[in-house]
Amino acid sequence: MKQYLKCFSILLFIILLDQVSKLWVYHNMEMGPGGQIHILGNFLKLTYTLNPGMAFGIQIGLKYGKLFLSILRILASTGIAWYIIRFLKKHGPTIYIWGWVSVLAGAIGNSIDSIFYGVCLGNTPSDAPINWFYGQVIDMIHVDIWSGVMPNWMPIWGGYEVYCLPVFNIADVAIFIGLLIVMRSFHPITIVEEDQAKS
Repeated sequence: MKQYLKCFSILLFIILLDQVSKLWVYHNMEMGPGGQIHILGNFLKLTYTLNPGMAFGIQIGLKYGKLFLSILRILASTGIAWYIIRFLKKHGPTIYIWGWVSVLAGAIGNSIDSIFYGVCLGNTPSDAPINWFYGQVIDMIHVDIWSGVMPNWMPIWGGYEVYCLPVFNIADVAIFIGLLIVMRSFHPITIVEEDQAKS
């Protein structure tokens, strides 16, 4: 029971930190380069941007692609939660479980944006067929190794400001760190193998 409470506390903390940071940016920052807040010179700054798709702004080019993506996020989060509970019951390595908790918290954080922000914050893209499930994810952490406006003659990115590293948020950081932990502390005895051994 103690392990469950620890996992839930970590999960809740990451989700709250992610949502508080996004709502602070929404209420206090101007969108785009004009509203940037410099933290470490030009290298690390806050830049308020909206991401209508998934990681790195990738989108599914279909009318209901975003709805599909939002449902996929919910299903993935449910699957990860089920896996964490199963692994807790098997008394798996703590660091491995916490890695998955971090991934789950990040997935839930970005899912909240997708599901609710279109209605609650009115940030649905103009071509979205509905507001629910079409909210745009708020990003703000900007590590600026290089950025600039691409020449108009370039295909796809011509005329757009391009960042060497994408602008991201705390949920993205949680997913990234969680996956690093999971890959580094992978436990070779899986739940399936343990279940087979008992039968």
